[in-house]
Amino acid sequence: MPFLTELLDSILGELSEQFPPERSHQDARVIRDARFQLDAAIQGQQAQGVGDIGRRLIGVTTTMLRLPGVRQAAQWMNGSALLLQLAQVGRYLDRRAKMAELGAAIRGRVLDRLDPARPLVVVSHSLGTVVAYEALHEYEGTVPLWVTLGSPLALGAVVLDRLVPRPAHCPENVASWLNFWDRDDIVVGRPHLAEWIRPSRSGVKAVTERVDSRGLWTHTATKYLKHGTVARPVIEALQS
Repeated sequence: MPFLTELLDSILGELSEQFPPERSHQDARVIRDARFQLDAAIQGQQAQGVGDIGRRLIGVTTTMLRLPGVRQAAQWMNGSALLLQLAQVGRYLDRRAKMAELGAAIRGRVLDRLDPARPLVVVSHSLGTVVAYEALHEYEGTVPLWVTLGSPLALGAVVLDRLVPRPAHCPENVASWLNFWDRDDIVVGRPHLAEWIRPSRSGVKAVTERVDSRGLWTHTATKYLKHGTVARPVIEALQS
């Protein structure tokens, strides 16, 4: 649970920047309510142990989903579903021995299916961007293009400080890295990814661009790929 509380704290920090009080008092009040619940959950955990921390964190995520843009566009129908998504990131990034073996097995399955003798175009999404980051640092082939969609890679130190290798930097074999985020996708690191993840030795770093989706399911990869600015460089890289 410590990871989830830290991750939610980081997300609320991002939301505070996106929805400042001067822009929307209603949105800012929702964020304050969620922050109050999160602080209460942390204090309760410190005083009483794990206890009902899960129920309290579901309350936090349920409150976060009251933000108008998030409520209308999120793929998470309730706070429980959102918390489960965030918990998956935590399980992968858990570096304790048994869980570290799980992460290594996941990367192994990815790498076993790749042919280093052929150029590789990578399109990764959500938790997949975290897996791709670590796998590409192990990959021996060339990567003309890496595209990240809805990535939590730059969600503050809670993710960045757990990445391997550290400090976080673009994999050396990547020739171009494009990162796309949607304004209503609350699990992404927004423009910070390009600022906080260092370039490779050859100077390649993430180029971040915002896209604005309409309708439901903003966080899905297919929603991102419907944008021409996202799909076009992938098509061009595959045709080259």
